[in-house]
Amino acid sequence: MRRANKAILTSFLGVFCVFVVNAPADWPVFRGNALQTGVAETTLPDKLEILWRFPAKDAIEGSAAIADGTVYFGDQDGNVFALNLADGKQKWTYKAGAPIKVGAAVNGNSVYIGDEDGKFHCLDIKNGQKRWIFDTQADITSAPNFDGNKVLFGGGDEMLYCLDKDKGPAKDKKGDDKPLWSFKVPGGPVLGSPAVINNRTFVAGCDSALHVIDTTNGKEIQEVQLNGQVGATPALAGDFLYIGTMSNDVEAINWKDGKIVWTYQPQKRPQPFFASVAITPTLVLAGSRDKCLHAIDRQSGKMKWVFTTGGKVDSSPVVAGKRVYFGSNDSKLYVVDLESGKEVQSIVLGKKGVTASAAVSGERLVIGTIDGDLICLGKKK
Repeated sequence: MRRANKAILTSFLGVFCVFVVNAPADWPVFRGNALQTGVAETTLPDKLEILWRFPAKDAIEGSAAIADGTVYFGDQDGNVFALNLADGKQKWTYKAGAPIKVGAAVNGNSVYIGDEDGKFHCLDIKNGQKRWIFDTQADITSAPNFDGNKVLFGGGDEMLYCLDKDKGPAKDKKGDDKPLWSFKVPGGPVLGSPAVINNRTFVAGCDSALHVIDTTNGKEIQEVQLNGQVGATPALAGDFLYIGTMSNDVEAINWKDGKIVWTYQPQKRPQPFFASVAITPTLVLAGSRDKCLHAIDRQSGKMKWVFTTGGKVDSSPVVAGKRVYFGSNDSKLYVVDLESGKEVQSIVLGKKGVTASAAVSGERLVIGTIDGDLICLGKKK
């Protein structure tokens, strides 16, 4: 799998910080990279066209992963699919046995995904055969992320789990499966996927707190009280983290000193932010259930522009080049100019809405729909 490390220099509240984005040419995890920034390495064609459409067995709510020309995703019928990115032809399918609502992830020679029966599956990337399964006995509620040889994911039992990505679960004295470590986030399911940087992972949930955890041992090293419960994935930039809450705001946090730097709340009819933010050196982009995408100045926390759609925006935005791409419950995919906030293009993808987030590889974007289609967009030859 291709990798490219890019150092980005940015100014935040007068302090210059350098942060490294592991920006893959492919899209191996939910928000594209371990920092969960939602930013693609490549740009997309000026005008997107539907190149192919693959009908799954049921609704697609989780994002796809893309690696080396293959797309991996799950559906609510409990299937995991591998498709050829070039033409949408099926390479293999795996029956998980329970609905899947979370995104897939790829690392090395394996595909990882969890289902609503609480089973976390590791599959052979070449043929979809099971490598190992870990049973949490509660629904899996977040997409996986990785830190070295560790795979991290959240569950409906209020737990963040860490497993060896190659060996799977360890064994306790009774011979039962156990994780390398687990961390409890009290109050409800861990809905957001963990973000990772420098042996630290970040998770927030229904206890209205951000937890900073040492990935080597699962011990908490910092807790930051937020303004509300969280169902979204955080995005990282150096010492700063950005996240939307169910209390209708987006917060910027200095996770090292545990302080909220700014809080943004829409001026009109604020609603919860369930979508995960995307971040650029100057903007935080957040979709809300107020039917809008909000562009927030990353330094000041002030609104730069707001773009209104015809439905709730639970689809997390993805940045490619000078544009942002996201779905809406009005069943459209929107393309919006980052600088002006003006619509560049909108495409009707189905009839039942789009809550999944896009994945980008090369000059192609793939996204799932509630209708049950995985759609690839790009430029026709």
